[in-house]
Amino acid sequence: MNPAEVEDIEVRLFLEAIHRRYGYDLRDYAPASIRRRVLLALAKSGHAHLGQLQHEVLTCPPFFAHLLEDLTVRVSEMFRDPSFYRAFRTQVVPVLRTYPLLKIWHTGCATGEEVYGTAIVLTEEGLYERAQIYATDLSPQALAQAKEGTYSSEVVKTFTENYQRGGGTGNFAAYYTEAYGGVAMNEALRRNVSFFQHNLVSDHAFGEMHVIFCRNVLIYFGNDLRERVLNTLSQSLCAGGFLCLGASERLGRLGESLAFSDFISEERIYRHEN
Repeated sequence: MNPAEVEDIEVRLFLEAIHRRYGYDLRDYAPASIRRRVLLALAKSGHAHLGQLQHEVLTCPPFFAHLLEDLTVRVSEMFRDPSFYRAFRTQVVPVLRTYPLLKIWHTGCATGEEVYGTAIVLTEEGLYERAQIYATDLSPQALAQAKEGTYSSEVVKTFTENYQRGGGTGNFAAYYTEAYGGVAMNEALRRNVSFFQHNLVSDHAFGEMHVIFCRNVLIYFGNDLRERVLNTLSQSLCAGGFLCLGASERLGRLGESLAFSDFISEERIYRHEN
């Protein structure tokens, strides 16, 4: 057995230990991606080998909470993929207008950028007052920042450009204030948002959601885990509800078995038929 094969075994044992100790199931993540992140976390930790790292993870929950940030992906951007938001405004929003109340779930919300983007869209389309947004993530640290809604000044230009290209109808600067060398999103955008920790891999499904955003999450999962997660999302949507995926994600044949159909194929927006 060569060193790479031994290392792969060590990585699998490490992920198994995390699952048994804390309930976080990273075992079915795409192998190359999770292996790379584990080894980067090892190098960052200063430990000589995975056995040492595993011991500290198992015996020190605060250390694990910190390590989790290195093992899970935290990439987010407000109005990422502007063409998606234009399509959402023009083709999904008219359907949402037909509901007296709206329930929207942002899975893997990371530090909240896309949650605030959705709140802005709903505000401009006159739907925010009838909406409840559930924003969930695996990471307590990411959720803490999402709740604060504070971001560096450097990203504001990108957010503004995305907003304009995504069909924004107002002045993006009206949705934040300058604070402490960065920006803070307006409190009004958080009024109908509930942030809380949720493990998409192992926790329960939600019920009767009208829209689920699960964008750029599934690409990090292996096939078995992807199927389990999609089943959870299917169970969480009401009949006629919308599932929004990332630009590199497709449902394929699995979508048909879960009663999803293409709604806006090029933007990875699907509709649940059951």
